[in-house]
Amino acid sequence: MRVIGIDPGLRNLGWGVIDVSGSRLRHVANGVCHSEGGDLAQRLLSLHTQLTKVFHAYLPDMAAVEHTFVNKDGAGTLKLGQARGIAMLVPAQAGLPVGEYAPNSVKKTVVGVGHADKAQVMHMVKVQLPGVEISSPDAADALAIAICHAHHGGAGALARAVKKASA
Repeated sequence: MRVIGIDPGLRNLGWGVIDVSGSRLRHVANGVCHSEGGDLAQRLLSLHTQLTKVFHAYLPDMAAVEHTFVNKDGAGTLKLGQARGIAMLVPAQAGLPVGEYAPNSVKKTVVGVGHADKAQVMHMVKVQLPGVEISSPDAADALAIAICHAHHGGAGALARAVKKASA
């Protein structure tokens, strides 16, 4: 089962792809989509185009996206929500189910602490995916989201359902 995790961001949208086989996880790829263009519409289109190319290149079976947290700046939160919309739209266009996880849930799953910092998340992603070269903190967060989905029934639940249906 191939899982893509997506860390939504308007400037930098992180993505990470892992393969899941039972309890074994294997890194496939990771990176960041950088928005381009002067206005918001062009930046969102840029993210959509880049993320769509990632989906065509790696053909994930499932997707997971981090929930948007609310900032003090309402306009910033709204823009982040629009980037999250792109992160939800691309998997939906590919016909994939999309899991959604709160940032604290991702950190608790990967690090063991719900309020871990980015350095701790990156370290534990490297521990769980030996040999991984992580392109950025945004990509590390995306890999953590994919790992969270693999552990919280995403890939495992689908595999159990398929096995049960074929029995």
